[in-house]
Amino acid sequence: MEAPRSTVQRARSLRRRMTPPELRLWSELRRRPDGLKFRRQHPIGPFVLDFYCDAAGLAVEVDGLSHEVEGHPERDACRDAWLARRGVTVLRIAAEDIRLNVEGAVAWILRHAAAAAPSTACGGSPPPVGEETNT
Repeated sequence: MEAPRSTVQRARSLRRRMTPPELRLWSELRRRPDGLKFRRQHPIGPFVLDFYCDAAGLAVEVDGLSHEVEGHPERDACRDAWLARRGVTVLRIAAEDIRLNVEGAVAWILRHAAAAAPSTACGGSPPPVGEETNT
C-alpha cells in the first residue's frame, strides 16, 4: 500500500527513535519467528505502524500510557477502522506487557498471525504457473 513521502520520511525518523519496549519487541520479531517477516515503523497510507507482517496482514502497535488519555483511544479506533477497511488487522499491546513478558507477547502475536495468514497446507494458494507439484 502506498504512503505519502512525508509518511515515509516520518517512518525513517521513527526507526531511529524507537522506544525501549519497541526495541525489545523488535529484537524478537526481527528473527522471523515461525518464518514470518515483520517490518518496523512501516508506512501505510497516512500512518506509520510500529510493526507489520504483510503475509498475515497484521499490524502490531505498542501502546504506552499516552494511548489512554486525551483523545488517543478515539484516534486509535479511527486509525484501526481505516486499516481494517484495507485488510489490516491491528493488535495493540501495552508497553508494560512487553517489558514484563516479551516472550508471551511474541507468542500472542504469532497466534494471531497464524490465524490471519493464508495456509498453503490445505488448499491455500496454488503453485505459480509453470510449476508442477508431485502429487
